[in-house]
Amino acid sequence: MIVKQIYNTKNKSQLMIKLPENFIGKNRILVVLDDCVDTKAKKMDLMKKASKDPLFQSDISTISDEYRNIDDDLL
Repeated sequence: MIVKQIYNTKNKSQLMIKLPENFIGKNRILVVLDDCVDTKAKKMDLMKKASKDPLFQSDISTISDEYRNIDDDLL
């Protein structure tokens, strides 16, 4: 059985996890720590900021125009 749960640590150095009933009495349990939730949130914030950046918008527009010509050739 696999259980995935996100816990807020609030910058603490310890985390206490209450085991689900299916895990009680087990001799070994694998715990994996992954900060991907924080990383993903930071990336999303950066993308939101970039979407409002005039230079980024100009680059996207240029790329779209270039690919539009390619798409027209293929059709």
